[in-house]
Amino acid sequence: MAKRHVYAVVDPASGKLVKEYPTATDEVVAGAVDAAAETYAQWSRRTSVEQRAQLLNTVAALHDERGAQLAEIIHREMGKPVDEAVAEVEFSASIYRYYAENAEKFLADEPIELLEGEGTALVRRQPVGVLLGIMPWNYPYYQVARFAAPNLALGNTIVLKHASQCPESSEALQHLFTDAGFPRGAYVNVHATGEQIARAIADPRVQGVSFTGSERAGAEVAEKAGRSLKKVVLELGGSDPFIVLSTDDLDATVQAAVETRFENTGQACNAAKRFIVAEDLYDAFLDKFTEKVLALTDGLTPLSSVAAAEYLEEQVERAVADGATFVSARQREGAYFPPGVLTGVSPTSASAAEEFFGPVATVYRVGSEDEAVELANGTPYGLGSYVFTTDTEQALRVADRIDAGMVFVNGVGLEGAELPFGGVKQSGFGRELGRAGIDEFANKKLIRTART
Repeated sequence: MAKRHVYAVVDPASGKLVKEYPTATDEVVAGAVDAAAETYAQWSRRTSVEQRAQLLNTVAALHDERGAQLAEIIHREMGKPVDEAVAEVEFSASIYRYYAENAEKFLADEPIELLEGEGTALVRRQPVGVLLGIMPWNYPYYQVARFAAPNLALGNTIVLKHASQCPESSEALQHLFTDAGFPRGAYVNVHATGEQIARAIADPRVQGVSFTGSERAGAEVAEKAGRSLKKVVLELGGSDPFIVLSTDDLDATVQAAVETRFENTGQACNAAKRFIVAEDLYDAFLDKFTEKVLALTDGLTPLSSVAAAEYLEEQVERAVADGATFVSARQREGAYFPPGVLTGVSPTSASAAEEFFGPVATVYRVGSEDEAVELANGTPYGLGSYVFTTDTEQALRVADRIDAGMVFVNGVGLEGAELPFGGVKQSGFGRELGRAGIDEFANKKLIRTART
């Protein structure tokens, strides 16, 4: 079978091909599952949580040691600013350390108080087997860390299919896990096709799938997994609301809005994308926000690809054709899409329900708390959300009413290894990070003992 060059590094800044990587043969993909299954049978049951935690600590240390190299790779692959790439590597290291330090506590036997009868009962968390991870391009190390760290701590083994534009970073991670001392088959990277992944999902030795990406692709993965009765964790798109009801420092609130929208050149699933502002603050907020957004043009970085920038341009053009106003300092050039602000988007238009995956912010005016909540919930998505108010009771009330997996009050950039990450509605299901992340693919085995 001839190899097809699907995996490639294309510098988004220039559009030039850096290097092609051959797609794995069917035999290589089958061998990856074989290795993961064999390692699960021989390694997972023979190692302690403490031993696996030590390996994760080494993974974290190698992230630190190779930080500059790892950061440069993803800067080259998908255009991530170097300082943000370095921060991603550091955050990834913190995730491996978090599970190394907490795995023993998370996986301790959980006693159950019996309602009747004699003896004891407990829940013991054990691994389930081989897991398949399908990862996106926008956070090449962080996305893997969220999936790999808890599951390797638990004792599951991993076959990892990364995005086709991330072959260099995915190979760097493979070397990192190998150098850390994980046995062959504990973590196996494959440059697989969609057809090969579909066959892997159906393999009876694969016990679960974790997918991060688009709703369309997530639905396909979930359908294939469902046919084989495999558990799935899905982290899909988001159109997170940023609700401003009151503030005692408008400049700081505007700065927070800019930071959460334009991190990673706006290519983050949980970035605030819709800014919902009380009418008494709207004009001042919009003026200050627009000024800061347009100022970002001077430090412009490319989107992940020309295709991504072209699609974002099409989305903006559709919104404008439907009555919206778009303010930006320049026109798109290749993969470079200058930051801009959309206003006048009707909540009933098709554009209001879309995710704008790039440096475009939509700003809405609302007349009440109820209207703000209704607008915030008026999309198919439910990943994250942000609420800014000086009223503590209102903050908790609005947080309770928002249909999302995460709510951040009066702050941005508050994610952490200890905090569960995930959404509802078309943003997916299941959780990563925190204690919840190690429970998703665990066999919570009941052991009930009668008095003898």
